[in-house]
Amino acid sequence: MKRPLVCLTVSGKTIAEDLALVNRYRKYIDIVELRVDFLTDDERLSVRRFPELAGLPCILTIRRKIDGGLYDEGEASRTILFARAMSFADQDKRKNFAYVDFEEDFHVASLQDAALAFGTHIIRSVHDMNGPILDIAERLKKLRTTGFEIPKIAFMPHTLSDVTNMFSETKAFNGDDYILCAMGPLGLPSRILSAKLHSFLTYTSPTENLANLSNIGHLDPVTLHDVYHYQKIDEETKIFGITGWPLNATSSPMLHNTGYEKHNINAVYIPIRSESIDDALEFCDVVGVKGMSVTIPHKESVLSYLKEVSEQVGEIGASNTVINAGDHWIGYNTDAIGFTKALLEFTGTKNLFRWHVSLIGAGGAAKAIAYALKQLGAKVCVFNRTPSRAKQLATHFGFKWATLGAESIDILKKYNELIIQTTSVGMGSHESSNEDNDPLFFYDFYGHEKLFDIVYVPETTPVMARAAKAGCHVCNGYDMLKYQGYKQFELYTGVEYDSKD
Repeated sequence: MKRPLVCLTVSGKTIAEDLALVNRYRKYIDIVELRVDFLTDDERLSVRRFPELAGLPCILTIRRKIDGGLYDEGEASRTILFARAMSFADQDKRKNFAYVDFEEDFHVASLQDAALAFGTHIIRSVHDMNGPILDIAERLKKLRTTGFEIPKIAFMPHTLSDVTNMFSETKAFNGDDYILCAMGPLGLPSRILSAKLHSFLTYTSPTENLANLSNIGHLDPVTLHDVYHYQKIDEETKIFGITGWPLNATSSPMLHNTGYEKHNINAVYIPIRSESIDDALEFCDVVGVKGMSVTIPHKESVLSYLKEVSEQVGEIGASNTVINAGDHWIGYNTDAIGFTKALLEFTGTKNLFRWHVSLIGAGGAAKAIAYALKQLGAKVCVFNRTPSRAKQLATHFGFKWATLGAESIDILKKYNELIIQTTSVGMGSHESSNEDNDPLFFYDFYGHEKLFDIVYVPETTPVMARAAKAGCHVCNGYDMLKYQGYKQFELYTGVEYDSKD
């Protein structure tokens, strides 16, 4: 099987800027797409020499606004730009554009004839920026009007099931070249797993240009290479991943993929974003995902899909790890293990006997942490904005409970030796503490408290920053993530993460 090419899409304002980016990322890429629609008017007149200067096969693209680009000056002027860029073909084909991207409704006989005469392959593309394209096979057939065209389909999925459909349809495809990509955050699996789709290439953007195409959902080529080891993905590669919503940031792919590389395991771990756990599991069944990490908000809802669960899952009532046994799913929970090791390192103790602990939150992560705190012998009060959920969790483990709010400050003061923050509040926030990003905004730290926040992006959450300023000892959730991830890695592969096999 041919490995799909890595295409760098450059969208600078000048040719010089684009060439500098090509040189910066050259060792990671196979081909370059020049987005002429991003160039200034003067620079657009000089694109003819770009392939020679780039020294790599190049795609000529002038994308219209309706298809997600910037060009809005009409088809007549766009036709002239295409003609100027493809004119005066050199006998050395390396100095010409290797590919030109024409949309499905753009048919100019003279340009098509020139492309064929000059050895420039036509990419015949269709883009839907607002929704999915479901009839993949039929659309590809219609786009391939001659034997010289490479059909391309790109669409914006509404749900993960739209992406799943793309993978499902490609299972029956033959060896003809085509390009497929689902855009946006939901479509990320289609970019990383383009080898599984048998796509001709996958598109990336320089880090410096990602904002230009933020709605498209490109990765940068360094991340594709260093985190996902894209060049090594083939038909035999085992797939693992993490599902959750919105899953805007996660360090799990780096942790797991580094482990696969270290132990020479042919596997890749990817984000599988989904609002629905049902859609995530369907994706796994179609694509062949062997196991998933499960995070907010699916740790509890996944339970109804599991035919087997570990003892910890039964006690905790939440699963953060599922393994595909072929005809059913098995659930595990490694959060308690990861939390226990990280917390004892943070506190410098062997247990929490006689410690008075506040547990903030009552979701899936809080359940695993409550289980661990019970094992460690702590005296705990569970605080949650919905009192019934706090009561339910606390009662299960024999803890106290209270409403999370100013009315419970006196109770919080009695259990403030160690405060453990388990909610997603503060995730991704780089602002100063406020009511929206700080779950304890109503509480003034004294300086003697220890605060453990399971959020790790950002490294210092607003509540952590406020506590540290008061003199408190604080810790984020990265070590918890690391240690629970090590256990997941072992469950997935049968190999200890830190072993030297």
